[in-house]
Amino acid sequence: MTLEVLFLFFSAFMAATIFPFYSEAWLFILLQQGYDPVPLVIVASFGNTLGAVVNWYLGRYLLKYQHKRWFYFKPEQIGRMQIRFQRYGIWSLLMAWLPVVGDVLTLIAGIMRVHLLPFLALVATGKTLRYLAVVYFAGWFAQ
Repeated sequence: MTLEVLFLFFSAFMAATIFPFYSEAWLFILLQQGYDPVPLVIVASFGNTLGAVVNWYLGRYLLKYQHKRWFYFKPEQIGRMQIRFQRYGIWSLLMAWLPVVGDVLTLIAGIMRVHLLPFLALVATGKTLRYLAVVYFAGWFAQ
């Protein structure tokens, strides 16, 4: 695996966390350089899904600290997030690929104790479809 592909994994992983990374741009660049899209989509999807799992784990254990002074979220905010998640259900995890909103969705899924296997299936599906869309649109710019 080349350094460029490892960076794709890293950027995809970081993009699924709270850090501002954009793996789609790097994927696009690698595609324009002639890299095979199949392994790139696999690497990016795996890295991005793994980053979402980190958010899920954080959500699972986040509420243990809600009574600490440094805790970021107010109980009302958590309640509103939980109500919205319940309204749209587990299927909303297909939208975990969205910037900012997706990170919150994966965190809330952990708070709501969504089982890991359905979480993985839905999140990986949405994220893989997003990277496949990048491959598709990158084809428009091919020489």
